[in-house]
Amino acid sequence: MTIAINVQKHMTDSSWIRRMFELGIALKNERGEENVFDLSLGNPVVEPPRAFHDELEKFIQSHPKGAHRYMPNAGYAFARQAIAESLYAETGLKYQKEHIMMSVGAAGALNVVIHALCDPGDEVLILSPYFAEYLFYASNHNALPVVVKPDASLLPDIEDLKSKISPRTKLLILNSPNNPSGVIYPESVIEAISKILIEKEHELGVKIYLVSDEPYRRIIFDGYKYPFPQHYYERTITVTSHAKDLALPGERIGYLALHPEIEHHETLMDAFVFCNRVLGFVNAPAIMQHVVSKLQNVTVEVADYQAKRDFLFSVLMEAGYEVRKPEGAFYMFPKSPVPDEMELINV
Repeated sequence: MTIAINVQKHMTDSSWIRRMFELGIALKNERGEENVFDLSLGNPVVEPPRAFHDELEKFIQSHPKGAHRYMPNAGYAFARQAIAESLYAETGLKYQKEHIMMSVGAAGALNVVIHALCDPGDEVLILSPYFAEYLFYASNHNALPVVVKPDASLLPDIEDLKSKISPRTKLLILNSPNNPSGVIYPESVIEAISKILIEKEHELGVKIYLVSDEPYRRIIFDGYKYPFPQHYYERTITVTSHAKDLALPGERIGYLALHPEIEHHETLMDAFVFCNRVLGFVNAPAIMQHVVSKLQNVTVEVADYQAKRDFLFSVLMEAGYEVRKPEGAFYMFPKSPVPDEMELINV
């Protein structure tokens, strides 16, 4: 067998969620799409907002010259500027286009960040529960994933976090609203994490980056407000995509943003742009950069997701499941009623 041993192992360990998604496709072909309810991947069932179609049609009808050519690896300046202005409006921090790099989704941005910051053997802190691909993203670049356990509320166990930080810790991935729990980490938790990172930096003489993975930032329920990590920690790198807030997962369009006051921001951005190129992403999709630059204040109908959340939550509670009501995203994370959840899945 010529496949790399590490890849073979990862294929074996690969996400059950993805396997369920592939099985769902097979079942739809076999039994009819209307007879199969796919609750596997975070694959939006809603359509993109009307404004997306309008902007896409407007762009196509303009017959722009050179629209399919290469552009700077960081992305079009106008797209980066639009995102910087949107982040400034949301956070009050003075983002500029120089702090932004367009990416092939949030996944592409995460791989770029890990590749640029981690030497072999460096550690990536991952807060549980977590998006399963994080483990593979770290391994892609010879970094070691270190999982921090949650407390009973599915928030990070602060004492466990303290114990997991070492001289090899290079970054921490924070995902809120969380996939798969739907939990929004409150300001108190963000502040506690930030204080620990600052304390450990001084204690160990290292620099630790907080990478905030935010594709669900605008899918928030019940009047919750999103607590921006960059208000508490200057070494924050935001990665996100429009897969969820504009229902465009297949278009692979996202960006990363450096805190405007992060030190050595030019060197960091140069490294990210270089890695974006040499990892084979090269640049974010050209047409999507044009379109989403016009849609920074547009979001899918969040009320629709909230209604579905309310319905499924009530059904699970009535059935006797133990589950925390999600504050955002579009996931439900019930506790398995039997000790071995695979036994339940196989039923």
